[in-house]
Amino acid sequence: MEQFDYIVVGGGASGCVMASRLSENPGTRVLLIESGRRDDDRFIKMPATFFKVIEKGRDIVAYVGEPSPLVNGRPSVVIQGQVIGGGSSINAMLYIRGQARDYDAWAAAGNPGWSYADVLPVFKDHENNMELAGAFHGTEGELHVSETGFHHPLCRAFIRAAQEIGVPYNPDFNGANQEGVGFYQTTTHDGRRWSAAEAFLRKAEGRPNLKVMTSTRVARVLFEGTRAVGVELEDGSKIKAAAEVILCAGAIETPRLLQLSGVGDAEHLQALGIKVVANLPGVGQNFQDHLESTVQGVTRDPISFFGEDKGLKGAKHMLQYLMFRAGLLTSNVVECGGFVDVSNAGTPDLQFHVLPFMVGWADREPVQEHGIAIGPCFLRPKSRGSVRLRSANPKDPALFDAGSFSDEEDLNVLVRGVRKGIEILEAPSMARLIKRRALPQPGLEKDEAALKDFVRQTAKTVFHPVGTAKMGAATDRMAVLDQQLRVRGTQGLRVADASAMPTLVSGNTNAPTMMIAERAARFIAGKQ
Repeated sequence: MEQFDYIVVGGGASGCVMASRLSENPGTRVLLIESGRRDDDRFIKMPATFFKVIEKGRDIVAYVGEPSPLVNGRPSVVIQGQVIGGGSSINAMLYIRGQARDYDAWAAAGNPGWSYADVLPVFKDHENNMELAGAFHGTEGELHVSETGFHHPLCRAFIRAAQEIGVPYNPDFNGANQEGVGFYQTTTHDGRRWSAAEAFLRKAEGRPNLKVMTSTRVARVLFEGTRAVGVELEDGSKIKAAAEVILCAGAIETPRLLQLSGVGDAEHLQALGIKVVANLPGVGQNFQDHLESTVQGVTRDPISFFGEDKGLKGAKHMLQYLMFRAGLLTSNVVECGGFVDVSNAGTPDLQFHVLPFMVGWADREPVQEHGIAIGPCFLRPKSRGSVRLRSANPKDPALFDAGSFSDEEDLNVLVRGVRKGIEILEAPSMARLIKRRALPQPGLEKDEAALKDFVRQTAKTVFHPVGTAKMGAATDRMAVLDQQLRVRGTQGLRVADASAMPTLVSGNTNAPTMMIAERAARFIAGKQ
């Protein structure tokens, strides 16, 4: 049996950080196992072409949830990266940390050492910001953060229109105050995507003590008693871990693997014939995600991204990028947006993602015209879902219930967000560019029940699943992890991905997930 000191399961954003940090010690043998391929697709490297990666489908996995009457009988579909770099190789590259109150709430809920004051230094250690410095930003880390080199005129119009209805301009969503609209900073560098693989794994891959296995699926964690001692692959082969197994597989795969390994709700596991290692009923519970429902308008003139990837236009943009690393392909597409308090919560409870073209989803085609999509999403969901096993067969997909709108307040916040999006679309700077509103149908907002039905029918994930192996106090029977991300009731097993979040942060999850992995690596090394 091949043996390592540490086995990291999952080569996404958190796995890249973890493998890099653990292998810094030349006396430590580290194995990183990723179910997807290497991140060598050229469309991964070019910021604007991440939609091509998703369309091709080779480097993603789509988790299909159970149909729910709360979203008009539709299934929830959550896309995650299945490639080295994970989500950081296929996402829109937004660099957002969330609000200070998010992390202070983690600490107050029984997780001392996870307040904003505790995590801010880690964010700064990672960050190599090209424009910003000072109390909230780092300039010497591995993770390049920069302004995109291309700003679309529709995004400029959105920012002006939002200010016209009273939303302030904000040049730094990761500074002292999150509220406002502006251009997002992105994890890009010199016109290229700067994923976790580029930032952390590239420099580590040449180390003789790190092995990276791709296109390899883990079936379960192996235990001797309650100590994790390795993993079994789906082909039946086994690999030993002398020190620890660290799960970095994401908020759907990590709880699935835990349950397949005998860690989870004892009654559920026994019913499937799985030997119980640790009775932790919180495994797979507490699923949370951000949902959006877009407001879309057709433009008077052909000024959007629609058709820019086709024919001579597409060739021109590709040539400009290849020759000068400039132009439209340096755009992260979701260039602008912002954070707004639509519920008098005292802090933003809604985020806008704005795209300069019309968008569809798994169950509907986009409008085939030039336009803009203004996507409000609620930030702090109250609804909870679950990830459970269908069977003891590792090849079976998880039984996934997103729980969308199981708390009606999430629906109410999103309805307010749609109204705010309509207001921005109708403000002067946008109105002069818009021929007609495509979604929701004009006049629908006058009927509250109809608008709620529109949101149920169109709400979709923005790909931020978290919480399914949350950390928490020892007195919390639903807590899966302690404050050093160790799986309770076991030894030699940690979770270091978005599953660990007790509650979802108020924004995009890529940077927070890398922060969690960094802290886990420091805990392993005996640092705080």
